[in-house]
Amino acid sequence: MLKSLNAEAIGRAYASNLSVQDYSKKPTIEGIQLLNLNLFIDDGGALAEIIRLDDQGNLQLFPEFKVRQSTFSQVMPGVIKAFHLHYNQEDVWFVMPYDRLLVGLLDARKDSPTYQSSMRIVMGGGRAQLLYIPRGVAHGMANPWDKTASMVYFVNQCFNPSSPDEHRLPWDSLGEDFWQIRKG
Repeated sequence: MLKSLNAEAIGRAYASNLSVQDYSKKPTIEGIQLLNLNLFIDDGGALAEIIRLDDQGNLQLFPEFKVRQSTFSQVMPGVIKAFHLHYNQEDVWFVMPYDRLLVGLLDARKDSPTYQSSMRIVMGGGRAQLLYIPRGVAHGMANPWDKTASMVYFVNQCFNPSSPDEHRLPWDSLGEDFWQIRKG
C-alpha cells in the first residue's frame, strides 16, 4: 500500500523552495476571442480549416469581419515583433499548428473595461486556433524558441504604406521579461 506524503516528508533543502503553479483562468481583454479549430491528424499529416466566408465575404466565425487582405508572416528564432495597434483595423491570426509563437496583447483603449490589461498566449504548439484582435488592442509576437515559426493573418482593411493604420509602442512596454519563457 502506498503511503501519502505531506510537506514534512520533503527534505529541508527542497521544502522551503516548493510552490504550486497557478492553473486558474487568466484575465482576458474585452473583445479578444481565441477560438479552437478542428485539427485532423492522420497517417499522412494534418488538416485544419482556417476560415469560412459567408455569401457577403464575411468570416462566419466573426460575422462583422469582412476580410480585405490576408498576409503570411515568418518569425525567426529570437525575434520580437511588438507592439502596434490600429485605429480602424481588426486582425484575425492563425499560427501554424506545428510552429509556436508567444503572442502579447495590451488593451490601450481608455474607455475599455479592461484598459491596461495584458495577455500572453502561446499559439500553435499542436493546436489550431484563431485569435481575433479588436482595434485599439496593441499586439505583437515573439519567437523565443529555436525554430522559425509561421503565421497567416487576415485583416479587414488593406495596408496602405503611404498612410499606415499602424501605431507603434515600444516592444518592452510590458517589461523585457514579458517576452521571455517563464521558467519553473
